[in-house]
Amino acid sequence: MLLALASAVVYGAADFCGGLATRRATAFAVVAASQAAGLVALLLLLPWLGGHPEPVDLLWGAAAGLAGAAGLVVFYRALAEGVMSVVAPVTAVAAAAVPVLVGVALGERIGWWATVGIALALVAVVLVAAEEGLPSLRTARPAGLVPPLLAGASFGLFFVLLDRAHDDAGLSPLVGARTASMALVVLIAVLGKRSLKTPRVALPTVLIAGMGDLTANALFLLATQQGGQLAITGVLASLYPASTVLLAQLVLREQLARTQIAGLVSAAGAVVLIALPA
Repeated sequence: MLLALASAVVYGAADFCGGLATRRATAFAVVAASQAAGLVALLLLLPWLGGHPEPVDLLWGAAAGLAGAAGLVVFYRALAEGVMSVVAPVTAVAAAAVPVLVGVALGERIGWWATVGIALALVAVVLVAAEEGLPSLRTARPAGLVPPLLAGASFGLFFVLLDRAHDDAGLSPLVGARTASMALVVLIAVLGKRSLKTPRVALPTVLIAGMGDLTANALFLLATQQGGQLAITGVLASLYPASTVLLAQLVLREQLARTQIAGLVSAAGAVVLIALPA
């Protein structure tokens, strides 16, 4: 639980840094550069944290990387074409729901308190991500919900696929994930004639985002390798919007909406419930 929660905190911080970087560079440039930086750091760590992977572990990691990168592309497209106050919460709740559904389908047994906590966490994710309040969701058209649902499902699938790697694989599955995701993003950017140039002024923020994303990936992978249930680790890791929102409030002095404050309180309550003995 602590590892999954730590991954959520770091995921949110990495997203915050990535968001700042996109103010000075294209989203594709930020994603590609941060992924590359994380891959270099990961390769340097492998002699100590590489574990004992089998080929299938690298394949699971690559599949996870493709799912995550595809979700990111769909997410950015949805943000560009849709209403952000609708896209963000729908994507977040889908990302949280997929690991829960898959975990239960695979036969994981969840205690009563944990079940209530998971349900509350799903509500918290929606509230935290709803920057303009819940009324904005009512104006959403069904067709407009498809892209954010697909993006969220892809993010959730990233957690599910990464969880399939063996417990003794160490951080090696992330090599496959990083390589595949970076290749897909670069390919899409080249085909779409999107700039991959990162201004020098944005490089420090991009590097921090890349290191943060890698660290969050590692923390989640370790959480699953320590015997954590997918339904629980997945939903806890999906609380990352809370970290992003808090950083935006502390660093950028952005005002929190009432729904976001309610979401933060709900997230704290969800963690307590999940932590209670069955």
